[in-house]
Amino acid sequence: MFIVHPLRDKANIPRTIRFTSALFDRLTEIASQEGVSFNSLILQCCEFALQNLEESSHSKSSS
Repeated sequence: MFIVHPLRDKANIPRTIRFTSALFDRLTEIASQEGVSFNSLILQCCEFALQNLEESSHSKSSS
């Protein structure tokens, strides 16, 4: 289960990414509801996704 946390490490690598309007609006809404910055929410979403990423069959067979 994904839980938004209020404090995260400082991010120091700038990157430009593009969102669809619908995704941006939803993420902005969640960040506001949870009382965290948009950037903090995005970092947490990415960390959660990577922690829960299933290995592809290709990477499993090459291990």
